[in-house]
Amino acid sequence: MTAVFGALALYGLGLVLHWRWLAVVGEVPVMVMVLLLCFMPDSPRFLITRGRHEEARRALEWFRGPEYTEEFLRIQHSVNTQGRIGWEELRQPFYYKPILISVGMRFLQQMTGITPILVYLEPIFHLTQITLEPQYDAALVGAVRLLSVMIAASLMDKAGRKALLFTSGFLMFLSMLTMTMYTYTPPSHHSNSSTPLLRWVEGPSQTTPTFDPITLIPLISTMVIIFGYAMGWGPITWLLMSEVLPLGARGIASGVCVGVSWLTAFVLTQFFMHVVVAFGLYVPFLFFSVVCVVNIIFTGVCVPETKGRSLEEIENYFKTGRSFTITDTTTAPHD
Repeated sequence: MTAVFGALALYGLGLVLHWRWLAVVGEVPVMVMVLLLCFMPDSPRFLITRGRHEEARRALEWFRGPEYTEEFLRIQHSVNTQGRIGWEELRQPFYYKPILISVGMRFLQQMTGITPILVYLEPIFHLTQITLEPQYDAALVGAVRLLSVMIAASLMDKAGRKALLFTSGFLMFLSMLTMTMYTYTPPSHHSNSSTPLLRWVEGPSQTTPTFDPITLIPLISTMVIIFGYAMGWGPITWLLMSEVLPLGARGIASGVCVGVSWLTAFVLTQFFMHVVVAFGLYVPFLFFSVVCVVNIIFTGVCVPETKGRSLEEIENYFKTGRSFTITDTTTAPHD
């Protein structure tokens, strides 16, 4: 939420500051973050894996307060029962299931088309005849993202991760479908469909277009797409990735997930406008609406509900198949 708020603040400053000064302002929180990181202890899990148990105790006490002993023992037991993994271990469901779920979620997250929609927001608005001034595009997107992330943060531990993913996917599906129907051009008129795009490439018009109430449909639909993404499939995929990946494979698997995510985003962004010019704006939105349906099915079939679960309980879920409950014998190591 704070990251989105920072982006909104920069969007707002972009309305009044030159871009060079805006870049300078953006460096201030970076320097503050680097300074504060100097005072933050390492992760207790990391310290335990390095054999620095006393430092791990102090770090966990810094994070949790004086009541940390039980959690320390669980983390210690979890680390002690996992070592470095090889290809043989990756064949076990405990490893490959959470990795496949995480990779699948990161892939499907980008397949919703959020990156090309944000990158090409101005030409999309131009093609749909929205009369919003271009300089307000980013500020409007930032405000919508902040609102949606605030809602997601307040409901994440109440409604649960899956409920927000279902809601997010459904909102994006309805909005994508609305954009598909709004931008659909009959084949007999398709030859003229790229004219607004050509006008946008040539530069802004000197005359201000008159407001048409029907253009509120693509404007609201686009904002609902961004709203739906930012309240579910945007932040929760990052959270679930950190929750479900097994400790022994977390470093490499996280890198694979992020790589798949941004590679997918790059490919979609590269092809988006080519598809729009060749077939019309409705084609990519129709494709994205189908992906949203796949996301909803994937959530229901593959994604576990991790609300209120510790990392050790989530690990136990993949070890046993369906149970989050940790038996007494695994609560703490015995001498």
